[in-house]
Amino acid sequence: MAEAAAELLERAARRDAALEELRALRVALQAVPLAALRSRLGEHHLRALFGLLAVNDREQVSACVSILERLLQALDPLYVIQNLREELQKGLFHPDDSVKILTMSQVGRIVEDSAAVTEILHSPELLQQIINCIGGEKIAVAKEAIKSLSRLAQSQEGLEALFGSSLLGELRSVMATSDVVRYRVYELIVEISSVSAESLNYCANSGLIPELIGELTGEDVLVRATCIEMLTSLAHSPQGRQYLAQQGVIDRISNIILGAESDPFSSFYLPGFVKFFGNLAVVDSPQQICERYPVFMEKVFEMAESQDPTMIGVAVDTLGILGSNVEGKQVLQKTRSRFQNLLSKIGHQAKNAPTELRLRCLDAISSLLYLPPEQQTEDLLRMTESWFTSLSSQPLELFRSISTQPFPDLHCGALRVFTAIANQPWAQKLMLSSPGFVEYVVDRSVEPDKASKDAKYELVKALVNSKTIAEIFGNQYYLRLRAYLHEGPYYVKAVSTTAVEGAE
Repeated sequence: MAEAAAELLERAARRDAALEELRALRVALQAVPLAALRSRLGEHHLRALFGLLAVNDREQVSACVSILERLLQALDPLYVIQNLREELQKGLFHPDDSVKILTMSQVGRIVEDSAAVTEILHSPELLQQIINCIGGEKIAVAKEAIKSLSRLAQSQEGLEALFGSSLLGELRSVMATSDVVRYRVYELIVEISSVSAESLNYCANSGLIPELIGELTGEDVLVRATCIEMLTSLAHSPQGRQYLAQQGVIDRISNIILGAESDPFSSFYLPGFVKFFGNLAVVDSPQQICERYPVFMEKVFEMAESQDPTMIGVAVDTLGILGSNVEGKQVLQKTRSRFQNLLSKIGHQAKNAPTELRLRCLDAISSLLYLPPEQQTEDLLRMTESWFTSLSSQPLELFRSISTQPFPDLHCGALRVFTAIANQPWAQKLMLSSPGFVEYVVDRSVEPDKASKDAKYELVKALVNSKTIAEIFGNQYYLRLRAYLHEGPYYVKAVSTTAVEGAE
């Protein structure tokens, strides 16, 4: 350890370090390797620093938190829980949120360590206080508590500690604080359930998942909207989907969508219910979901055809998710002219809607049009080409005009559309026949910022990596694209200047 840092650490251990010295120690420790810290660090140093947190001086607390973050990193989690249990306990009661977050991040390290986790399982007071932190005012503190408890539940012993003891009662007590805190606990339960079928069983048997499902049909439409978000997360895991299907929840959600037309408040929760099916279709089977729950597809089309920008946005997002794989694309193709007409509307929105909806349209179009090389059959290529031409009377010019606008997000969104189709032969022919398009692609001067340069580079990469590009674009353009790719996204051509005698 550097001598200066060692001396400052000793002063801190005697609790006579001034604020300036604590600041200096914070800086000095950043330059000292963790291995060097480990060899010279004593328990008395750490206890003293934790003791220095017990003041009403925000600057001192902030300096000590930074110092402890660095020092504790150097220590084995087992050592931390065995020697600093009391300090961690006090840290969770500290009025400053940064101290609580520091403490919980250490608990997170401890529960991930197979040797240390058993120690914390024998510290019910510590776990009880972490549960109480879920109810904290600051979301950052609550998130750290959820993360620590979620890690704890990765093991059988952790699951038993959380659900087979008085801690379940603590979870329920915290839930009673407010709607917001109740849903933080549900967030924890959903995270734990996603780990394995066994962890989901613990959560279900605790009664907490059935209670969450029960909120689907509650009177409060905002709570219902939050509930469907949680169930969408639960459906991401195979065991979550199986559980929801077995409990009849998916059928219940379908029925709620059916009955939404007679509910004047349905606009609050309907978008979430539609997104639920959109996500379910992607992780499961688009064809099966759309055939079994026809109300889902019908509602997506209704929303997309409406005049409500909020509903259009959700429908466009959902179509983008649904059409992100080939099976979903084929489901949409079966609706024939209805989807083709809808594409025309999406193209119109991409050009004329408010910026946020334009971006969502561009992302959905990219998702719908992309075809991996191994799936480029003649039929599918004909399909994506017909979809592209349905977007506008001159679709290539439409996206090119968007890509030349001085808004980085829209500019990159349009470039992503070009990237999505860049490996398809019909699109390459279209690009080549469009006057000045290839010159635009290799022109670096039109990309004003890093995001735009990166987006243009992805387009060039997609073109160069295509098997048909050399044949369709010809040697001259192909070599220019390869040179662009080789030079990287941020290449700047050197400009040589010659001094002229007598010049100003």
